[in-house]
Amino acid sequence: MDLYEYQARQLLAEHGISQPRAVYASTAEEAGQAADVIGYPCMIKGQATIGHRGQAGAVKRAENHDQAVALAEAILPMNIDGHPVSGILVTEARNILHEYYLSISVDRTSRDYDVLATASGGTEVETIAREHPESVRRLHIGPLEDFDRQAARTMAERIGFYHADLEQAAQILLGMWHTFQDSDATLVEINPLAKVGDPDDEATKHLDALDAKISLDGNAAFRHDGWKRFTDPAQVDPLEAKAKAAGLHYVHLDGQVGVIGNGAGLVMSSLDAVAGSGRRQGVPVGPANFLDIGGGASPEVMRTSLDVVLSDPKVRSVMVNVYGGITSCQQVAQGILAAVDAADGQDHNDDRPIVVRFDGNEAAEGLDLLAKAQEPRLKVARTMEEAADQAVALAAQAGKETGR
Repeated sequence: MDLYEYQARQLLAEHGISQPRAVYASTAEEAGQAADVIGYPCMIKGQATIGHRGQAGAVKRAENHDQAVALAEAILPMNIDGHPVSGILVTEARNILHEYYLSISVDRTSRDYDVLATASGGTEVETIAREHPESVRRLHIGPLEDFDRQAARTMAERIGFYHADLEQAAQILLGMWHTFQDSDATLVEINPLAKVGDPDDEATKHLDALDAKISLDGNAAFRHDGWKRFTDPAQVDPLEAKAKAAGLHYVHLDGQVGVIGNGAGLVMSSLDAVAGSGRRQGVPVGPANFLDIGGGASPEVMRTSLDVVLSDPKVRSVMVNVYGGITSCQQVAQGILAAVDAADGQDHNDDRPIVVRFDGNEAAEGLDLLAKAQEPRLKVARTMEEAADQAVALAAQAGKETGR
């Protein structure tokens, strides 16, 4: 779950990390009002869950009210590499004396936490890291290690916050660590962390987080009230919301073959099989979703799963791939038939074919139920590859017939 900058700032502020004053606005008019409150000059920052917003033209400096409104009007309709701008953050403009980059993330290779830092922060940090790797410091925190203020100060010294107050740098590191731990984050990044102030007045100089990026582990949402305060209705996929409300593990993709299976590994293999079959057949057909019905799925779960998948108008065929262990293929078959019956007369394409592959617990009984139903929409395959080939071919044929 990637947060917008204004949301990431909330978490950092809750852990005492200094940052410029900011006001969120959802319209250009609100942005103008926010700019009047913040004062001029100020920064007009488009909110999108992606980096490089500055290079894309979504971060601009405003000198007066009219300019703030005009910039917001230009930024709000923007789409940055597929990420729509969703609101404006108006912040104080700062006099930047030096920029740093600082992040804490999960390192799945070393199975610990990475602290990555460079005294050359800003918009081109990736280029700097590639061309001057010696300027980047990478430190590790073990999953059982204690990280307190003294450890943060030692780390700040090793990282090298040149021209900055080490005590404040240590406090920011500690605040980032607490944000990372308390929020079940997978990434907490400040870029730039800037030394700001009047170059001629030492008393004004301090470190501020000018931008922030935080990614949260969606698996931990149950510990945080589902992170309801970070929900963005504009970014919620209606099919994913429908599946979530039904307790299903569903991810909406951009293909034409609906995929349902039991177990994440089997579903992922099914996605690969569909994608591979599309390439072999030379047709622009791929998986439309990931849907895992889990172990011990009931007929009701199967019926609901098919209802969700068939709610996607892009779906031209469905592949059901079930290996019965705890799950009974016979119960899955009952759910499929119930879904087909319920679909009759509903407002979606009732003739879309469903290719079924059963193996394992009560597979023969399940296939027998499907055969006795004599439902022309239902096709049976012996293997996963055969099921994928059938589903892809049927989707391709439907595409030709409908011109989609």
